[in-house]
Amino acid sequence: MIAIIGAGAMGGMLAAKLSAAGKKVVLVDVSASLVEQIQGQGLVVDTKNIGTETYRIEAATEPGGLGQAEAVFFFVKAQHTASAAELAKPLVGPDTTVVSLQNGWGNADVLAEVFPSEQIVVGVTYHSATVVGLGHVAHTGFGATYVGPYIDGASLQKAEEIGGWLGASDMDVTVTPQVKTEIWKKLILNAVTLPTSALTGLCAGAQGEEGDLLELLDAITAESVAVARAQGYDITLEERVDRIHTILNNAGKGKSSMLQDAEARRKTEIEVINGAVVKAAKKAGVPVPLNTAMVALIHGMERGWRQ
Repeated sequence: MIAIIGAGAMGGMLAAKLSAAGKKVVLVDVSASLVEQIQGQGLVVDTKNIGTETYRIEAATEPGGLGQAEAVFFFVKAQHTASAAELAKPLVGPDTTVVSLQNGWGNADVLAEVFPSEQIVVGVTYHSATVVGLGHVAHTGFGATYVGPYIDGASLQKAEEIGGWLGASDMDVTVTPQVKTEIWKKLILNAVTLPTSALTGLCAGAQGEEGDLLELLDAITAESVAVARAQGYDITLEERVDRIHTILNNAGKGKSSMLQDAEARRKTEIEVINGAVVKAAKKAGVPVPLNTAMVALIHGMERGWRQ
């Protein structure tokens, strides 16, 4: 049995793919109404260029009676990782693999405070999904997924098992000991595109148009790459700029997760995105005024919602 903590867009998308590949999947979410919807009506998934399908997947608010899982995937917002880890404790035994494919940097550190570090697999995925309605998600984008051990230099065995399951679910997966480099590559993408989308209200495609905003994005990229390189990650500025431009140019009218959070006036994940860059920059002695400004502006926007 594979448990997925968080039955939102990405958790629902992954549950559907694993279920379609023949794995027994259980979705765990604190929302009683969401769990009731999935139990009664199934999980509805709209897949880009394919169509809509309903998946009959077990769902629960309390995992106590489910037994220990082969793997537990975490797909909750960063601010909920600690409470989600506590909720998931009954699912995790000595042979369970704990997996984080969450956005940002630092979620695995939170999980390692609850579960043995050697059982944790970390990664990053370029698949995207959005919530359409209660128990209804859209799988809007496809891309590579990278997984590897949380502990540097550890065995790849658990990561290879996770990679095998994801690969059998028709996902493009790479198992790599350099997984943290890949996580930082996406962290840079997110630090560049998420707060700027939330602050401007622009869809991803519009962010990639030539002009002063794109110049700002490139400057944030340069700051963030400098921080990554100061920590020893083999990431080049030219590669990140080119890749981010390509992603934005192909993104169309897609809305970033932080823009969706802003529109719904939900707390964002800025602390584990630009905030993580700023934190690492302080340790490395790298100046990051633009990333610092992004954190301050998003925090200010969130404060404005409470007035």
